[in-house]
Order: sequence, then C-alpha cells, then structure tokens
Amino acid sequence: MSGFLILSDSELAGLGITTAEVLSALENAIAAQVRGTVKVAPKSAVLPGDGRYVMTTLATGDAPDLTVVKSVMVSPRNPARGLPGVEGVVLVQDSETGQMRALMQAGWLTGVRTAGLSALAARRLADPAAETIAFVGTGAQARSHLAAFCDLFPLRRAVLLGRGAGNLERLAALARARGLEVEIASAPQAALAAADIVVSSVTLAYGMEPFLDARWLKPGAFAAITDAGVPWRAEGMAALAPLYIDDQAQEVDNPRPMVDPALVAGDLAALVTGTAPARAPANRAGFVFRGMAIGDFAIAAQALDRALSAGAGTVSDWASRPGEGPA
Repeated sequence: MSGFLILSDSELAGLGITTAEVLSALENAIAAQVRGTVKVAPKSAVLPGDGRYVMTTLATGDAPDLTVVKSVMVSPRNPARGLPGVEGVVLVQDSETGQMRALMQAGWLTGVRTAGLSALAARRLADPAAETIAFVGTGAQARSHLAAFCDLFPLRRAVLLGRGAGNLERLAALARARGLEVEIASAPQAALAAADIVVSSVTLAYGMEPFLDARWLKPGAFAAITDAGVPWRAEGMAALAPLYIDDQAQEVDNPRPMVDPALVAGDLAALVTGTAPARAPANRAGFVFRGMAIGDFAIAAQALDRALSAGAGTVSDWASRPGEGPA
C-alpha cells in the first residue's frame, strides 16, 4: 500500500476483533518481547498539575516490522466541552524505513488493550467460575472490561460504584444487555466484599485519598487494578498474595512505585510464559498496572493488519516526499 491509513475509533471498533484475538495478540507480543524481537521503552507521563496528564508509550519490533508510538491526554474538563475525557493518537511506522503506516485514534485501542491485559492476568489468577464482578469507576475502561470479562467468565451479576450518573447508567445498561443482574453499591467496602472479580479504573489524581482496601476482598477474589493502585491503601496491599504488576523492568525505572516492590510476585510476562508459581485458590490475588507499550504495539499491529485486509480506513499520504518536492 502506498501512503498510510487513517483509522478512527469507530472504524477500529468495526473491525470485529474478538476478545480471544486480542488475548492471542497480547500473548504473542509479550513472548516476542521476552525473546528480544520487540523492544519497548518505559511508559512516560507528565502531570501539568491542573488535573490533566499526558502519557506516551513506544515499542519497535522486527516481526511485525513496526514502530508504535501512542500519546494520550486525560483532561477532566473535556466532558464539559462535549469532548471525551481521554483523547489521543497512535502513530505506526515501518520499523526499517520509518515510513508512516497508520495514524489511529487511541480510544478504542487503549480500552481494548487495557482490558486485554487485565483479562490475561484474570485468566490465570481469577476463579474460572466467577459470577460476580464489581466495577469501581464506571467509565470507558469499565465498559471495555465488561465486554472482555463477559467473554471469559460465567458472570451473572455486576456491582457498580462510580461518581458520574451518566457513566453509571451506561455501564448498567450494557451489563443488563449482557444478561447480568445490576446492583449499585452503597459504599466501596460493600462493592469489594461482594465480588469474585474487581476492576478498579478510577481517574488518576495523585493527590487523592486512597479509599479502597484489598483486605475487604473475599477469599479467592481477584482484583484488576488498572489505575496504578492510586485509590488503594498501601497498608492493605499485602492481602493480595500473589500480587503481580505489568512490567518489572519498567517499574524499576519509575520514581513513583505502584506498590511495595517486596510484595510483587512477578509480572505479566512471568504469568504468560508460565514461569510464575501457581496460586492457592483461597488466596486473594491482584494485578496492578499503569500500562505498557507492548500492549499498544500488539493491538495496533493487529488492527492495522485487519484494516488492510478489510479495506477499512482512509488512505492518505504526504503532499511530497524527500526528493519529490521543491528544492
């Protein structure tokens, strides 16, 4: 293909990529990272101090021959402007030539990637017979997790805890459409104590007072903590045994650890490659993460391949290339 593809969130969602395909792509990419055929940089973040934060990821590989860069902005004032609270873009280049292959809106990819990473951990750490799932935070991440976890577990009930009425109603409607009974939790402890699986996706604010405690989870429960553990009390995290994070190498370089490193049993690569020890079924388990470049790489590569096969997106190109334009 000459030029590059431009793909919106709606076009990406319309590609029909299934949860099973997402998990397979993530597993293959993580295995490639372990082999050294995909290289990643630690996720970076900038907090301007007014509630916004900007995050970027970078990964480059030889198979597929792609470089993927994602930049995402979280702006709490966007909803009042009629805009999504999270907006961003994914740049895909040929890793040999540097030529642009695709420009993608980042919303769909980020939701699917994040839920996929949680699901990879849950498939190895959660009760396969789990029936009740609790969501603390009911926005876009909760919706993507609902879809993925309904595909993996025999869920019958969803317990919701969130601040925004619109998001609560939307998530409740989606859960009911999946055949789940819906309960609105009265308090954080009630939400956690009721669930076999907990997903926390609270909008990050590093000055917030933690209000969730892992000791409230029932024995055998699993928590997917997508918000870097910020709303969770540090003194309760030892109740999660085992406790996994997304990428130990990335965490070593981060000045703000998500959890006490002494509590960490391993990372997602250890779970995926089978080197992690088995968990005791009665133990609470957790997966805490801030996001990892390999996930964005995997889903961007998968989406580009599917879009090219389906003829989706808009083909564009630069007005001129080196050697073609005026001197």
